[in-house]
Amino acid sequence: MIDWSAIDTVFLDMDGTLLDLHFDNYFWLHHLPRRYAEHHNLDPDQALEHLLSQFASKQGTLDWYCTDYWSYTLAVDIPALKREVSHLIAERPQVRRFLQQLGADQRARILITNAHRHSLNLKLDITGIDALLDQVISSHDYGAPKESRAFWQQLATQVNFNPARSLFIDDSEAVLRAARAYGIKQLICIRQPDSKQAPRGNLEFPAIDHFDELLATPLNDDLRGTGTG
Repeated sequence: MIDWSAIDTVFLDMDGTLLDLHFDNYFWLHHLPRRYAEHHNLDPDQALEHLLSQFASKQGTLDWYCTDYWSYTLAVDIPALKREVSHLIAERPQVRRFLQQLGADQRARILITNAHRHSLNLKLDITGIDALLDQVISSHDYGAPKESRAFWQQLATQVNFNPARSLFIDDSEAVLRAARAYGIKQLICIRQPDSKQAPRGNLEFPAIDHFDELLATPLNDDLRGTGTG
């Protein structure tokens, strides 16, 4: 699936790629609607319907990912509510082993996420995966989501990478399309970003279930003759 001899830089999404998307889905579709209904004295079903309408109006924009925006718009403390269910934050299988192997092979490991810094910091504090990353970038740093060309143009001014020798792994096909349009050579999608939901089929991009599928092939050319990896 991957020609590792042609890869210098690996860009990695966070939610649904390195981390289980179950936390985010549970928070936005269950925990927040319940707490929002309590806070505003609403019927839970009405609260959910209202929130889904609000979310749909911002999908694909930077506001959709912005905890500051939703805290202001919904008049609730989104970061505080996320901490209430932070025990659900978890890594996806084989993440640490994969990141360790990339580091051992001296390939740049760069996290690029649409998550707001509030959410990003909470998840890094709990998982500690930033110790296995060379750089951590939020799209909020650039004022543009990963779905936009503006993000990739900004990224190129901040990170020294060759798109033709880069791999990007993400669970969002919209984001992967933007990366492909910019020229990122090798792209992989995550088939089951939420461990509590069924794997997805008919994906536009090559897909994996877990990172051990990429570990099955030696990442370092020097290992090819030894049969280890």
